[in-house]
Amino acid sequence: MLQVRERTASAARSVRRAHRDPVVVQALRSAAAATISYVIALRLSPEAAPLTAPLTALLVVQVTLYSTLTTGIRRVNSVVAGVLIAIGFSQLVGLTWWSLALVIVASLGVGHLVRVDEFVPEVAISAMLVLGVTSHGDTAWARVVETLTGAIVGLAFNLFLAPPVWVEQASESIEGLSRRLRQLMLRVGEEAAGRTPHHEAAERLHEARRLDHDIVEVDAALRQAEDSLKFNPRVREGLLHRVVLRTGLDTLEICTVVLRVLARTLADMAKEREPEPLFSPEIGTAVEQLLSEIGDAVVSFAVLVTTSTSEDAESAEARFAAEHRQAALTRDRLAQLLLEEVRHDARQWQLQGAVLAEVNRIIDEMDTEHRSRRLLEELDRHTREQRERMPRLTRARDRLRRVGRLRRNRRAA
Repeated sequence: MLQVRERTASAARSVRRAHRDPVVVQALRSAAAATISYVIALRLSPEAAPLTAPLTALLVVQVTLYSTLTTGIRRVNSVVAGVLIAIGFSQLVGLTWWSLALVIVASLGVGHLVRVDEFVPEVAISAMLVLGVTSHGDTAWARVVETLTGAIVGLAFNLFLAPPVWVEQASESIEGLSRRLRQLMLRVGEEAAGRTPHHEAAERLHEARRLDHDIVEVDAALRQAEDSLKFNPRVREGLLHRVVLRTGLDTLEICTVVLRVLARTLADMAKEREPEPLFSPEIGTAVEQLLSEIGDAVVSFAVLVTTSTSEDAESAEARFAAEHRQAALTRDRLAQLLLEEVRHDARQWQLQGAVLAEVNRIIDEMDTEHRSRRLLEELDRHTREQRERMPRLTRARDRLRRVGRLRRNRRAA
């Protein structure tokens, strides 16, 4: 009996997770929009199977509400243009290998003429698909009705049923990047504390360079999350959340670049000092400890910027502040050790100074004051750009705010 309850509870949790999964939600939305457009087209179109309507709805339903409002019109134009081209060819020549080639060329050319920008290929795609289903004498106006039906249903679906928010996926990507940074820092620190051959130090440099590809993937996930927050009625303080995530990724990107420079410096030191160790035992231990503490602080920083609830954010900020403060203390101790080392042995003092400057840059980038200043600068920039882009709307909103303040002051008086 207990096992049955556990299985039932596990199945219920799986269903709840699937219900909140943006991929599942988007698939259900797309299927629902296509089905509804097909049902409506059955009543409006004389065709027995008006498949153009669900096809258009699938093309119009976007991943985010912002992309729907900004690109939906161009997408509809591209679909309509492709349908009209296919209708003309189907009435004249039908579907053959040479007519298909002409349809593709004509569709790409018309796509540039009607200025659908990134949706130029969709003109050709729509034309080819519609040409396939209109090769049996379908009437032109029926296909136009089906296309408009699918476009209207797709746009209405995104306006009245907001698409899912992709913040959780972006947060997981940011935290994953921070953990990969930490793992590389730990390996670099272990090698700095020992006798590191040049080829091993060079391998750490290649690993640091490969992190650039991870940043590109995280940036794509974050851009999708930013779009899902814009104009979404289910999201409060969407601008602040977007700015926090973006500035957090910017900080991690800077840390990645600095870590790559640090790996380059250690590789040069290994080449110059081989077969000697990179540092003395005491300095090597301090470098290993410092990179370990910085790695922990990087992970805590990522958790902090991706935490949404206030209670979790307070605990994450306290943990990050403690780890950041400890890393700063170890940095100061390492600086004193390097200074004493230079006084006794001035070989490669430039490289040793570069190591200290690079770890210091990572610590400074994650500093709370630096992060707060970046947040304020980004918020000011977004507000200024919005005022410049929509001056009338901004003035109307400011006027309403002043009226609201006057009413509140009168009530208080």
